[in-house]
Amino acid sequence: MPKRTRAGALSALAGAALAVGTALAAPAAAAPKPPGFLAAADLPPQPGLSWTAGRVTAGVPEEVERDTCLGIALGGGQNTWYREFRTDLDTGARQVSAELPSVRAAKGRFAKLDEDIVSCAYRIETDDPQTRATFQDHGDLPVGDGAHVYALHTVTSWGASDIRLLSVGRDGRTVTVVDWGRLGGFADAPVKAFKKTTATAVRKLH
Repeated sequence: MPKRTRAGALSALAGAALAVGTALAAPAAAAPKPPGFLAAADLPPQPGLSWTAGRVTAGVPEEVERDTCLGIALGGGQNTWYREFRTDLDTGARQVSAELPSVRAAKGRFAKLDEDIVSCAYRIETDDPQTRATFQDHGDLPVGDGAHVYALHTVTSWGASDIRLLSVGRDGRTVTVVDWGRLGGFADAPVKAFKKTTATAVRKLH
């Protein structure tokens, strides 16, 4: 190989090595930052009990993916996070938030969640004829870009009675769901306090 050509080849190899080194040294893309979440103190007060909050975790828990009310819209979603809350007895709660690629997509997710929650009682009874499900609509909340609160009471043929409060809210591209539950009926549901919790959840998104 002529000397001049050899020098050109070595120069090209050096340039390629530098390019590879630069690519290897480039930092990995940062993971999406989760939106703000509720704290334990934001949950409806339980007389004689205190709330404990878990960590904010990426993804969707299996319980939500299998859930008749929420699993269709939230199951397997990307850029989704959740936080679990519990007490020492039978009361628990969960918040799930999703960051959508656009405001339009967020509006669509909000509408789908709203639709799925409204039709949840019917689907529960269809899937399990031994369970009776009763639904209540507790209206809109003027917070962020909107929020809605619902209650769902289920009673099985063997006597198990559970009350659940559900809300969906949106602020910009972020949609959040708050899910509260315990043993009991509609009279055991702290609707007023849960509305306050929902408003706080939406305000904390950004």
